Amino acid sequence: MKLHFIDRSCLDNTSFSTQVNKMPYFLKIWHYHPELELGLNLESEGTRFIGDSIEKFEPGELILIGENLPHMWLNDEKYFKKDSSLLARNIGVHFKKNYLGNTFFHTSEMSHILDLFNRAQFGIKFLKIDKETIEEIQEMSELEGFDKSIKFLMILNKLSRHKDYKLLASEGYVNSFRINKNETLDKVYAYIFKNFKKEITLQCVADIAHMNSSAFSRFFKRVNSKTFSKYITEIRIGYACKLLIENKYNINEICYESGFNNISNFNRKFKLIMKCSPSTYIKQHEK
Repeated sequence: MKLHFIDRSCLDNTSFSTQVNKMPYFLKIWHYHPELELGLNLESEGTRFIGDSIEKFEPGELILIGENLPHMWLNDEKYFKKDSSLLARNIGVHFKKNYLGNTFFHTSEMSHILDLFNRAQFGIKFLKIDKETIEEIQEMSELEGFDKSIKFLMILNKLSRHKDYKLLASEGYVNSFRINKNETLDKVYAYIFKNFKKEITLQCVADIAHMNSSAFSRFFKRVNSKTFSKYITEIRIGYACKLLIENKYNINEICYESGFNNISNFNRKFKLIMKCSPSTYIKQHEK
C-alpha cells in the first residue's frame, strides 16, 4: 500500500481548518500530514487503518490523529456498488500543534491539552462520547472567526479531560522517541532505535546507562510500564508492520529485517501483539 503525503500548506494562512464532507465513499488513500486531525464520522461504515491499528468503524466515532501518523478510512464493499445510495459523511478538523503560537499550550493552564496532543501521536479513539460533544463539533463547523476558535478550544479542553479512550497505533509502529529530560534514557532510546534489527542484550544497554543489569531492568520497567524485552519486541513488530504494509519484502525477509532470528518466533510474537498472523495482516491491508 503506497503511502502518500497530503499537502495542507494552506493552513499557514489560518489557525485551523474545518471540512464537512459528504460523498459516496471516503477516498481510498493511505496518507499522512504534519497537521493533527480530529475526525467525527457522521454516516459511514468500514475499516479504519491508523498506523498498525486495523479496526471496524461506524457512525458516531471520534478520532484524534497526531502529526505524520499514516491513516485511512476504507468503506465496506457495498459503498462502491454502482447502484449504491449510501453516503459517507464526516467532519474533519486539521490544525498544527502550535496553531495558537509556540508557547500557548505550554502554559500551566493549557498543559492538559498539550498532553492530549502528545497522546495523539498514537491515534486516540474516544469511547462513550456523549451527544452534546458531537453536537458541539457540528455547531463549530458552522461558526466563523473568534466564535469558532473559542468553540474549538472548548472542545479540545473537554476531550483532554475525557478519561475513556483507547490508543490505537503501537509504540513500535510510531517509532518515536519519548520526550524525556533524562539524558541517560535519551541515549538508551537512541541506541535501541539504531540497533533494534540486531541482537540487543540487557547488559549492553545497562552499560550505556552506567547501571548494573538488574538495576537497569527495574528502572526501565518503572519508566516504561513494560519490561525491556517486551519494549524491544514491540519496536520490532511495529517495524515489521510498516514493511508488511509497504509490500516490498516477503514475510520471511521481513522476519529477519525486523530483528528476529527465526520465522516461528516472529510469527508467534506477531500474533501475540497484533492478534493476527502476518499473512492475515497483509490481507486486511490489501482490501
